[in-house]
Amino acid sequence: MTPKPSIIERVAETVGIIAPLHRYKGNDYREPLVELPCLTEPGKLTNYPPPDQWDDWVEYEAKGWPKRTKKHYMIVPTTCFNCEAACGLLTYVDKRTLDVRKFEGNPYHPGSRGRNCAKGPATINQIKDTDRILHPMKRTGQRGDGKWERVLWDAVLDDIAGRIRKALLENRHNEVVYHVGRPGHEGYMDRVLQSWGVDGHNSHTNICSSGARFGYAIWQGFDRPSPDHANAEFILLISSHLETGHYFNPHAQRIIEGLMRGAKMCVIATRLSNTASMADYWMSPYPGTESAILLAIVKVILDEGLFNKEFLHDWVNWKEYLEYKNVKGRTFEDFISTLKLEYAQFTPAFAACEAGVSEEMITEVARLVGKAGTRLSTHNWRSAGSGNLGGWQVARCLHFLNVLTGSIGTEGGTLPSGWNKFKPKFFDVPPAQKFWNELHFPNDYPLSHYEMSFLLPHFLKEGRGKLDVYFTRVFNPVWTYPDGFTWIEALTDESKIGLHAALTPTWNETAYFADYVLPMGHASERHDLNSYETHSGIWIAFRQPVMREVARRQGRNVQFTYEVNPGDVWEEDEFWIELSWRIDPDGSLGIRKHFESPYRPREKITIDEYYRYIFEHVPGLPEVAAKENLTPLNYMRKYGAFEVQRSVYNRHANPLPEKD
Repeated sequence: MTPKPSIIERVAETVGIIAPLHRYKGNDYREPLVELPCLTEPGKLTNYPPPDQWDDWVEYEAKGWPKRTKKHYMIVPTTCFNCEAACGLLTYVDKRTLDVRKFEGNPYHPGSRGRNCAKGPATINQIKDTDRILHPMKRTGQRGDGKWERVLWDAVLDDIAGRIRKALLENRHNEVVYHVGRPGHEGYMDRVLQSWGVDGHNSHTNICSSGARFGYAIWQGFDRPSPDHANAEFILLISSHLETGHYFNPHAQRIIEGLMRGAKMCVIATRLSNTASMADYWMSPYPGTESAILLAIVKVILDEGLFNKEFLHDWVNWKEYLEYKNVKGRTFEDFISTLKLEYAQFTPAFAACEAGVSEEMITEVARLVGKAGTRLSTHNWRSAGSGNLGGWQVARCLHFLNVLTGSIGTEGGTLPSGWNKFKPKFFDVPPAQKFWNELHFPNDYPLSHYEMSFLLPHFLKEGRGKLDVYFTRVFNPVWTYPDGFTWIEALTDESKIGLHAALTPTWNETAYFADYVLPMGHASERHDLNSYETHSGIWIAFRQPVMREVARRQGRNVQFTYEVNPGDVWEEDEFWIELSWRIDPDGSLGIRKHFESPYRPREKITIDEYYRYIFEHVPGLPEVAAKENLTPLNYMRKYGAFEVQRSVYNRHANPLPEKD
């Protein structure tokens, strides 16, 4: 009598994922009754489809149960567009219907390493949103009336280009402004605006993160940290992180790795975040008192001699400090003694009273910070820095802990962000602008860090200037800024804003008051180059329009991305090339030359040529691509990312070249 198959065998047989698996008659182990089909090489399981099968990856249709219906997919890499981390995605395209079915992680992305938060796979909801904008729209009534008509891209380009050309010819350069919410293409827009000769870049950063950035900037020039959490001995975080911090998915992975390797973690945050719930120490201070805790930690480190003498001696301007403080002695020991006096008032007891946290915990954390030495990773973002008066001091005080411990640029320490970010080499670099736009950086605020964008509608209402062409790109100030109604007043006044073009994937409150609503693509519908400080290495990732790559693999010719996107959805990269070419049709403005192909003299550059040039000049990429008989561009199309350098430590110790 044949024994009944086990539940594992029945599931395996139905789903077809375990191989080789045999069921035998009775006790006869020689004669198989059934051999189950295998999806991978016999005896091996895989977390991700191997790249050599991305042109024809076979899975069983989940909706076909209980039948085993094979689905053939073409897999194309891209990157997520839902936060600045730009984690890698693999797009599964049904080869029969050419329908995008799902998004999963790209294991070849050095930052995210195949893992995503919920926002990555949720890209499928965005591209299939029934309420999304699919065609360029032009208003027909008054701004805000909600009356629109569909127009063609050619008409849009001619209208906007004509207005910009007229403004430039009349020396009204400061009336052309580009206002961005979510950037995502390294250096691209700065290049465009410089080619136009306008100081037109505005951003939302001053209400987002400039408070957190400024404290770092005055320490080291770079305005954010790049913590090496995975190799740290102690991790100190200000504000919640894993679920809301910058680059939170890549950082979350490496924080977890650090903890699994034995690191301790302290989170200073006013709420019990998911991160704080996983910490060894959680301090919940009164909002805005985080600096007091950090100063008390400094005092403990100084008093107990836990500081890095060698780093302080070599890298801190202690001689100038002593001269400034008018101290009689001029030795390093005098510097330490003076510092101790400077911080004498910031006792753990003072901080405990000021912040409402445990004095004992402050002292214990301070000792662990000092003990970690060069393996102290720290991070601060937004909440404490942006939500409180003088919040920029939080980052300044936090980074002082890295200075005291010598954990700057070290393995397990905190690196300057610029060390871990790839900067592309462009085929052409336009000269810097000759015009300064005081609507962005007003003389009233000489110490502003990033554009004072929240004051723009107020300045317009005061008559300080006006805008002839105003672009909002993935940006919704009516909703984002605290005084949204002031923005509505400015946006509805055509004497203050002549033409407003909203470049956006979705309808939003600001687009409602635009003259043109121009649909721009989501993660799988656009080109961008991404590189961020997610860990101690350097990487680049290629966000590419998936259906354009599918068409290329199928041998179909595509001139513009909107030809293969849903409806007439386009992308900014090609949009700016086309617009710039039309602003200067005869080359007399000196703009056209900056958009000529480096491979075809005097011809307009294509988007493929733009990225071809960049990838050909990435260190190491041409050589790696050649090993697979691929061009650098096709390598990036295939894998979606490239690791430029595995780790970057102690760059400050490298001697400068003689010429520098």
